[in-house]
Order: sequence, then structure tokens, then C-alpha cells
Amino acid sequence: MTGVPVIKPVGDTGVLLEYGDKIDPALFDRILALDAALRASPPPGLLETVPAYVTLLLVYDPLITDFAAVAAAALALANVSGTGALQAVCDHVIPICSDADLAPDLAEAAQRLGMAPDAVIAAHLAADYRVYMYGFAPGYAYMDGVPAALHLPRKPVPVRSRPVGTVMIAGGQCLITTLPMPTGWWVIGQTRTPVLRLAAAQPFLFQPGDRVRFRAIGRAEYDAG
Repeated sequence: MTGVPVIKPVGDTGVLLEYGDKIDPALFDRILALDAALRASPPPGLLETVPAYVTLLLVYDPLITDFAAVAAAALALANVSGTGALQAVCDHVIPICSDADLAPDLAEAAQRLGMAPDAVIAAHLAADYRVYMYGFAPGYAYMDGVPAALHLPRKPVPVRSRPVGTVMIAGGQCLITTLPMPTGWWVIGQTRTPVLRLAAAQPFLFQPGDRVRFRAIGRAEYDAG
């Protein structure tokens, strides 16, 4: 981890601050602290900030400002924000049902891991997850925290369409689908909790930095919605 980010241009409207090359909770805290500082005191022309695993993207209006000015303002705040106050984070508990038809990959995943299916689910439920970024689709939150015992590479061939609310894992990450989509990740359950809520004032349930745990539910509770 480094305290000084590498600054890169992204087209003619973006500044990318790159802090490292691997997931690191302490590094991510620095990114979130700078993100909070920029939101509290945005430089002229700053339109949007996008935190991710090891980067912070700053999108600006080129009619108001330029790359050098935004980069300088970000670096100045980075020098004083350190690991200061982050934006408020939330804890979420997501119900998950892992009946066979809702967890079509559970048996094969358990076999590949050398575990019983119930042990895979227990390990998944016991873990704490942290939201690091959105990507690929609206509201599609990438969460780190899958226990090492459950790490599997993605499938070599993706499955076509999985429904909204599919809970799946690959490597150290966990995801909940927000739209019907193909996936090469391992599906271990389903939730009725909507992560993407288009009619809400805040359409994404999670924010970067939020913490997530999963709670097992039976089929009756799942079907009741």
C-alpha cells in the first residue's frame, strides 16, 4: 500500500487516482476518506466520484476545469484526509434461501471444495462482507469477504440467464444480481431483497464501504417475499 496515489487521465473528463494493485481494507479506507473529503469540499467542476477496490475516479466538466486542477485539488485533500472520517456506512442483513432449485451450483461447488453443501452454506453465512464497488450492471455490488475455504475460480463457460436476486460467489467475492444476466459465478442461493430499487430516492441499496451479512431462511419465508 502506498499513501501517494498514481494519477492518470481518463479521456478528457476524468482523473484516476490509483493506490495499489490488490484489495486491502486499509487502502480502501483511505479511498473512502478522500471520497468523503471531496464530496464535502468539491473543487470547481467536479461532477462525480467513483470509488473502487484500489482507485478513485473523479469525473469533471472540461468546460469549467481541467485535469491538472482536479488532480491538484484531489492530491491536496489526500494529504490531509488520510484515514479520517468516512461517510456513514450501513450494516445490512440479507436473507438467502439455498433450496436446490435456487442454488443450482451448490452441490458441484461443495464437491470441488471437498465440503458438504451444508458446510459451504454455513461458511458463507458466518462471513462478513464489505461492498467495494459497483460495476457491470446497475446496482451490481462487488463484495469482498468470501472465506478462503470457499474460493473457486469462475466457471469456464457461463450460464445464460440467472434471475434477479441470485447470490453467487467466485474467488474472494460475492455478488447479488440486480437484472437477469448470464454468469460464470457459482450460484449458492437466492434472495428477495432488492438491491436495485429504481423508484427509490437512493436506487442502490448498498454504498461502497457498507457491510453485509447473510441470513438463512426457509422456502416458506422466501416464497412469502
